[in-house]
Formats: sequence, C-alpha cells, structure tokens
Amino acid sequence: MGAAGDGRLRVGMIGGGPGADIGRTHRFAMRLDDRYTLTAGVLGRDPGRSAELAASLWIAPDRVYRDFGEMATAEALRPDGIDLAVVATPNDSHFPIARAFLAAGIAVVCEKPLTGDVASSAELVRLAAEQDVLLAVPHCYSAYAMVRHAARLVRDGDLGRITFVDVEHASGWAATPLERTGHKQAAWRTDPDTAGFPSVVADLGTHAYHLVRYVTGLQARQVSAQLHTLVPDRRVFDNATVALRLDGGTPGRLWAGMAATGHDHGLRIRVFGDRGSLEWQHEDPHHLSVSDLTGRTTVLAQGMTLSPDADRLTRVGLGHPEGFLEAFANFYRDLADELAARRDGLTGMPRELSFPTGVDGLRGVEFVAAVAGSHDRDSAWTPVHPPIGTEH
Repeated sequence: MGAAGDGRLRVGMIGGGPGADIGRTHRFAMRLDDRYTLTAGVLGRDPGRSAELAASLWIAPDRVYRDFGEMATAEALRPDGIDLAVVATPNDSHFPIARAFLAAGIAVVCEKPLTGDVASSAELVRLAAEQDVLLAVPHCYSAYAMVRHAARLVRDGDLGRITFVDVEHASGWAATPLERTGHKQAAWRTDPDTAGFPSVVADLGTHAYHLVRYVTGLQARQVSAQLHTLVPDRRVFDNATVALRLDGGTPGRLWAGMAATGHDHGLRIRVFGDRGSLEWQHEDPHHLSVSDLTGRTTVLAQGMTLSPDADRLTRVGLGHPEGFLEAFANFYRDLADELAARRDGLTGMPRELSFPTGVDGLRGVEFVAAVAGSHDRDSAWTPVHPPIGTEH
C-alpha cells in the first residue's frame, strides 16, 4: 500500500453511519491535521444509506463495499489500498472486523472495548504483532495536552510516591430509560447481547481505567467490584464501583456510571502522592490543578510553557481552550506519525507518552472480566491477569 498522491494516509471506515456520533467524531478528528483521506468504507448495515453517506463524503462508488470481508480482501489487493481501517461499530462486531483487516496486513483503529472477552482481545494483539501492523484503541482522553502533562509530572516524580488514585466516569446520559424511546445509541448499549451485561464497565469503565494507567503508569493487580442497575428493568448494569489494588499495593477507587443523574460527561481523575497531588476534569480540560503538601494549589493552563508532551499537543495559544475533537485529532496525529514512518520505511521514534495500542485495549478487557468476576463472587478481591507474553 502506498500514500495518497499528496502524501496523506488512506483510511477506510466500517460503521459510523448516518446518525452515529462516533463516526462523525472520527472523521472530524482525522481532518483536523489533514494527514488522512477517507477513501473506502462500509458505513452501515443498509447498503442504500451507506452509499448515500459515502457519496456525501466523496468516497468513490467502487470503494463502497457490501461487507467488511469484501472490503478487507479488495483493499489489500489494491496498489492504492487503505493504510488504516477504522472500526466504529457496536461492541459485538469488533473482533471479526478487526481480525479480517489485521489478517490482510492493514492497520486498525478499533473502538473500545476491543472485544467482548480476554481471549479474543489477546488474539487480535497476537495477530497484529505477527503481521507487524499497528492496532490502536482510541482512548482519546489520554491525548489531551493537560493529561499528557499530568502523566509527565507523575513520571518525573513531582508528586513523589503515589499513595492513592481516584477516578470516575459517571455520566447521566442514561439516567432515564432512553432505550425504550427509540434512542439508537441507548438501544444497543443496553442490549446485553451487543454490549455485554457489564455494559457500563466496557463503555465508560475502560476509559477511566486507561486514564489511571496512562497518568500513573500503574496497573491494577486486583479489583473488588459491585455492579448495579439503577434504572428499573434495564437489562444491563449501569453503575459500577470498583476498589483497586494497583502495583506495589497502591490503593485506588473507580466509579463508572451512565445513570449518574445530573452529571454531564463526568470524567475526573485525582492522583495523590506523598509530595503533592493533581486533579483533571474533562469538562474543564485545559486546566490541571496541582497541590503541594501545604494545600497550596496551582492551576496550570494549556498554552503555558509546560512539558514538551503537553506543548506538542497544543494547537492555539494561552487563553484559547481546546476540547474533545482536538484531543481525538491528537490521537490520530500521533498515529499518523507512526503509520507514515512505517509506510515510508523509516525508523519510528517511539514516545513514552503516545497513542493507546491494542495492548491497552486488551488491558481494558481484562479489567472488565475481573470486575464481572469479582461482582459474581460477592465483591471478592479478584486478580487482573495479563495473558502470558503480553506483560508490558
């Protein structure tokens, strides 16, 4: 596969059709730095609506496919085939789609959770390594400049020894039974056959857990969890509270909820150390609060001269807040650097703080499995076991 004539990377999308917010988000983010061109896709189950959307996105008719299998085979054979496949479908279809493109030697961005179980996620990680292609998962909150700076402060020891981590992704978007009103997203996210019974853990808990891992560098070794259904007659769990035992016995707490009445997005992380602490909130993403032992708090703003990790993700100057689409675009920019280097036969320059990979997706699925297992055993402390060969 080669670059587009102008040097941009060619992308195909599976899912993300009419009415799908996540599909629009991926497409907007890819456009921001002009590193990609959308050239192929299966943009929904309805061929007519898929073709109509594809035409509006300037995708050639001969590259609008009937299904993902046909697309993977055809694009792998084309001299101008896609460099990257973006999987933006409901959870239950991630594995077969991602596997088809990885097996064809095509890099993949797969929405979270990577798959519905640990074995299939590990299989995708293994296949990506075997084919020597990238597999990435868009935990895009790690691509905010101030999250990168938070991670740098921890890595550089500014907080000292980490003593406690508190994270929550408690949203109120589904505090009412939206699934009974014809709401498309609520319908599949509360369907146990599509989203799995621990739906809230796979959907929101994996983001929160990745944020813990990304900012602190710590892994959960054991979890003690309780799952609840707060909206009556809902068929999946919509609230999770999880006690964490991180590396070295460091304690932590994770709360994931989609029925947190009155909350908007509800993502927040606080990290405490024996020298200081920090706090970041998604709804005020361009600020990072850092406190010392005396309680004195400094509020850092994106655009100040901070760490190179934060500065390289800052697009506009101090006082001009950036948000979700810019963070998503940062994810795609980091990914484009690595994809372009591989395409052009160059040696990449891996950054310590960069985009989440398939291993990060696997870690999230391991976390979901451990939380579900703990709940089933009356909140017993349950190990989070990395499969042999992926312990990094």
